[in-house]
Amino acid sequence: MRWMVALCCACSSFAATLPADWQKTQRVDVHAPGLVKVSLPTETLDAARAALEDLRLYDDNGNELPYFIERPKPASRSTQSGQSFLVSLNANTTVITFDTGLTQPVDAVTLESPATDFIKPIIVEGSVDGRPWQTLGQGQPVFRQPNGAAQLGLAIPVGSWRSLRLTVDDRRSSPIPFTGARVHTAAAEPTPGESFSVAIAERHENPGETRLRLNLGAANLDVASLQIDTSEPLFTREVTIAVPQVTEDGIRERTLAQDTIYRVALDDRPSVGDLSVAVESQVRSRELILLIQNDDSPPLSITSVRAVRRPVYLVFLAKYAGIHHVVSGNAHCPPPRYDLAVLSANLKAAPVSAVTFSPPSDNSDFRLRDMLAEIELAGTTLDISPWTFRKAIQLLNSGAQQLELDLEVLAHAQPGFQDLRLMRGDKQVPYVLERTSIRRTLTPTVTVTSDPKNKSISRWTIALPQANLPVTRLSCTARTPLFQRDVTLYEELTDERGEKYRSQVAGGNWTQTPNRKGREFVLALDGPLRSNTLILETHNGDNPPIELENFRLFHPATRMLFKAKTDDELMVYYGNPLVASPRYDLSLVAGQLLAAEKSTATLVAEHQLKQSSWAESRTPGKGGLVFWGILALVVVGLLVVISRLLPKSSPEQKP
Repeated sequence: MRWMVALCCACSSFAATLPADWQKTQRVDVHAPGLVKVSLPTETLDAARAALEDLRLYDDNGNELPYFIERPKPASRSTQSGQSFLVSLNANTTVITFDTGLTQPVDAVTLESPATDFIKPIIVEGSVDGRPWQTLGQGQPVFRQPNGAAQLGLAIPVGSWRSLRLTVDDRRSSPIPFTGARVHTAAAEPTPGESFSVAIAERHENPGETRLRLNLGAANLDVASLQIDTSEPLFTREVTIAVPQVTEDGIRERTLAQDTIYRVALDDRPSVGDLSVAVESQVRSRELILLIQNDDSPPLSITSVRAVRRPVYLVFLAKYAGIHHVVSGNAHCPPPRYDLAVLSANLKAAPVSAVTFSPPSDNSDFRLRDMLAEIELAGTTLDISPWTFRKAIQLLNSGAQQLELDLEVLAHAQPGFQDLRLMRGDKQVPYVLERTSIRRTLTPTVTVTSDPKNKSISRWTIALPQANLPVTRLSCTARTPLFQRDVTLYEELTDERGEKYRSQVAGGNWTQTPNRKGREFVLALDGPLRSNTLILETHNGDNPPIELENFRLFHPATRMLFKAKTDDELMVYYGNPLVASPRYDLSLVAGQLLAAEKSTATLVAEHQLKQSSWAESRTPGKGGLVFWGILALVVVGLLVVISRLLPKSSPEQKP
């Protein structure tokens, strides 16, 4: 075979010793000579760069071997609208018939409906020639919930079905309109996948949402799907899969996939469900974020999470059986250029070989052992005299650090955190800001401050521990079982003239009925607060007041990521409205910092360096006292000047 001869010639043209610029090495035991196709272990993918630019393969004599990387992907599937779509309404059923219009096999159909709140079981039948109908599925559910969760797809056995007939059961609920259907062709052949367990590293209960931080165990995996395991018998939930990603202003979470998981029971049939979420994306970090939208339902009990990854195949020609070597972990080398692209079609058809990989080990000759060694620990000098506040940092270990900003920093720093500076003495320490989807909870002090003379309005005063907090939500519950109220949330601020005014931050309508008793009411705030007090009002009209309890406030968790040593004396400075955001070269290697194992650093007591200047105090709610103090001094000064300019009385003018 000419392509085998070409590959042998390519092998003989490369010769090198095992390099010292690569961090990791692995022994590869090839059991037989010839064409070798092997799925790379997750440890190899984790040690290498995302696109495997730094992967090199050597035989035991130090000769570099060319290779080809194959990444199996699901074949594109065509979708076509059903033809001759007919709907007939019977006493207890809605019958839908249509032609697929396809000659190739199909394996799914998706219905279209404008209805917003329904759940229906469906019997699916198919016909090859339009005459006898074969039952393809019974009791498959389609639904759409008011919270947006929906499932309108129906899986069917793969076949060249010319026509499909769907019988919708309307015995338990009124019929709904169906306006069309889309037919999905089946894949020519299944795409390979490898299942593995995923560790739940963290769990946070945000308002109406569960947030799970998942540890995949390795970076650079081609994740096909996630499977969520729960013992909950009946539920529907919208879920989102996100990944931390480096952006211009720090680290934010980017959405990879959205889907609906469910387990439902219809009539007397056993429950059916789908708990998998399609991802089909390369995840360059070791972490995924799983967000489960609960709305007013209790959180799901998640017992475990599994994932399916697409294998990454390494294909090469071994001239002999025995030990070969794979090296990885070089951040600077260019990708290799092998003349194997023309052979890719032949190489993809090769069967997977029996090859044994050893776990990655450190290269004894590697010159750069610390993956963060290139991150400078100190930046330029900085005059910190314009800053108002600082806090010392406590470190437990050396290396990558993760520091969550506390309430005092959140309150006194600028809303965009452009004034945050991490200092060692008079030198800046570069950092990356991570903005997470975690929502921290505050339990405020709440006092009923309704006016006894005005029964039409109920009022609650909500005291916060700090002013200017970046609060995004307020939630509470009501003991009153039946009511409808307009709700207003506002701050009472003072302008520069000392006059008070209301600044509304949220509002809405709250309806509660006995069958929805105990539901939380949530208000989304428009922006950061400017005081430490909120006032909630309900307009009662001619109705009695309602009773509220369980007040909670929520704010996003924000973290600083940086590198430090345990003996470093570090300070966080903040409270400077006149400074711009810093620009550090650290952002170029923020991905390495994000992927590294991080130690948790903590903040100690706040130290105020100076009083806020007059210019810094001219904000609503803070400037009244300063304004009137300055105005009083000006008036006194003018009176003194005027008194000196007035003519003095002579003795003759006295009576």
